[in-house]
Amino acid sequence: MTGSRNGSRSGSLAGVERGSDADVVVIGAGAGGLNAALVLARARRRVVVVDAGAPRNAPSAHLQGFLSRDGMAPSALLETGRAEVVGYGAEFIQGQVDDVEREDGGGVPRFAVRLAGGVVLTARRVVVATGLRDELPDIPGVRERWGKDLLHCPYCHGYEVRDQPLGVLGTHPGAVRHALLLRQWSDDVVLFRHGLDLADDELAALAAREVPVVEGTVKRLVVEDDRLRGVELVEDSGVARATVFVVPRMVPRDGLLTALGCERGEDGWIATDRSGRTSVPGVWAVGNVVDPRALVVSSAGMGSAAAFALNHGLVDEDVELALRGAARAGV
Repeated sequence: MTGSRNGSRSGSLAGVERGSDADVVVIGAGAGGLNAALVLARARRRVVVVDAGAPRNAPSAHLQGFLSRDGMAPSALLETGRAEVVGYGAEFIQGQVDDVEREDGGGVPRFAVRLAGGVVLTARRVVVATGLRDELPDIPGVRERWGKDLLHCPYCHGYEVRDQPLGVLGTHPGAVRHALLLRQWSDDVVLFRHGLDLADDELAALAAREVPVVEGTVKRLVVEDDRLRGVELVEDSGVARATVFVVPRMVPRDGLLTALGCERGEDGWIATDRSGRTSVPGVWAVGNVVDPRALVVSSAGMGSAAAFALNHGLVDEDVELALRGAARAGV
């Protein structure tokens, strides 16, 4: 395998065989995975990044709130990041990781990373940055408008839809908080109840924030000329809206981590320390796979923190292995 000291390859499995050894395999090439790979490649570690090519924010036209990258297309950010990582000698493989196994490495962590198609990579450490998937309510028009004028994150999109007539679908217990938050960007926000149970204190908060509650069941999003026009209710009434927000059910893509035996926290997500270290030695996890609140910029920071801690651990291991070698040689 070509490592960080000797050049790079990108997008091909040629020459990657069982027995080749990377310092780190990074699984997932979003902001978290790429930033981890960037720091590690600059530290002259042998890094392989494996990515399935399905970023969560692909439907979005722009990303916001990332200093110096505000308004940039997510695809452009990833393309730029990938070029930077490969430029420092890391290897990039387009593929799906089916399994990660921890192997006996003589007292130090060693991993076998199996890709779809049978290729196996070996590594001293693994960084999992596989993100999450958004499960959307089964309402006609929701999936079609997702990332366009059916949105989730107020901090990502609120400024762009400021002062517009906004709506929030009551399909998740977090919808009330979402509606209260969105009043920061518009004076015209309504909550479509859609059968959502509302406590007295929630109703009081909505009223105090001047967020009307629209009773009834949402039938569909009304779209004309490729633009959202409003929300139609089963009760045959409709409300004109320019943009609608929804709180999706966020499901972490953490199957690789659970299969390795990584422990979950009280919130049900894989537990890590501040550097992204999991309960399994040698395994780090960063980004939305462990934190549903992580934005692009914070995921990048998580990747950087993991790389720092991980490399320090590798240095300690390198020293220990060198001492063992010296002892065997009688030095």
